[in-house]
Amino acid sequence: MKKALVLSLAVVLGLGVASFAQTLSGSWDTTIGITPSPVALTIDSELIVTYAVSGWSFTSDTVLDETGWQGQEFDVSGALGAFSIGSALVFDPAAALFDSWEVTGGLSIAGVSFDATFDLTTDGTQLELVGSGSAGNVDVSIDLILGDGEGCDFDFSSVTIDVGFPFCCADVTSEIAFDCEDGFQYVTFEVDGIAIPNLPWLSLDAKLEFTPGPAGGKTLTLSPEFDFGAIACFDLYIEQLSTGGVGPTSVLTLGDIVVSGIGLDCTIGGVEFTGISYWGSGDKPGLLADTDYWEAYQIKTTDDGCCGPFEFEITVYFLQGGLQLFDVAEIDAYMSLQVAQQFTFSTGISIDLTATPAFTNWTIGFEVTW
Repeated sequence: MKKALVLSLAVVLGLGVASFAQTLSGSWDTTIGITPSPVALTIDSELIVTYAVSGWSFTSDTVLDETGWQGQEFDVSGALGAFSIGSALVFDPAAALFDSWEVTGGLSIAGVSFDATFDLTTDGTQLELVGSGSAGNVDVSIDLILGDGEGCDFDFSSVTIDVGFPFCCADVTSEIAFDCEDGFQYVTFEVDGIAIPNLPWLSLDAKLEFTPGPAGGKTLTLSPEFDFGAIACFDLYIEQLSTGGVGPTSVLTLGDIVVSGIGLDCTIGGVEFTGISYWGSGDKPGLLADTDYWEAYQIKTTDDGCCGPFEFEITVYFLQGGLQLFDVAEIDAYMSLQVAQQFTFSTGISIDLTATPAFTNWTIGFEVTW
């Protein structure tokens, strides 16, 4: 009998310890940049530490650079029964000041979900309440905002109600909005993906909007959506021009089909090759995003090193009207090696052939996790 009692006590204690299981994890990610002319040193470092216990996590996120302590955030997340709770507290370490505090909460009951977000800054407060649910084929979402973020109050700011429902042969999405300043703002009814007979690559989105007041009115907007399907092997950046489509002032006119670029992405023997050329307007895709170049080629590989994955990539950029051979303008190279399971070393180099000197940046980095 005594042995049974001792065994039962041991089981109870074991379950108690298991229910309060704890983990302490984190990472330290640092990159050092060296610029030769003018000589400059940059440091970007982030230390993240997370303590988890009984379904709750407590995280500290510290950001440092060459000028000192730049960011500090404390996050908490967990659950109390059916409620999910999160909190983020942000400080400005350099000025030793409070920045913001955000608290979120969520609850889901019988297919209806409720979410709340409280924001506190040095300028004011704001509370956002969101509820959504479905009843058969009808979807309803309500977004209520209290407080304008200026001053410590919860005066009514705005409410937006979204409803989705089937009507005849289409799925309709409707939105109605009110705010404190204008009262009723607008109501919209929208249908997406209206098929065009014998044109499977073309569909239309229709949006009917009503706004009150002298400057308001009713408009019907038709927006074309093009889907030219998958293109084998190569990527073609293709679009069709269109104008108008806002009734009752202008009709929708479809214009020329424009090919703005071409790309190729393939893997040969574990080595990934990417090439892209883009001469169109607007945002550039892929490797060319946020650059002044019109063409780029990249070779990238991931292989097994002595202790872990080894990654290497080199990218060559081309400038329209460049002065170098073949219009080559910039060469970027990067490599990383996982020396141990918890430690990764990385380095990179950038050479801008249009600048003097051409060697523009060298980075050395490491990441420690535990």
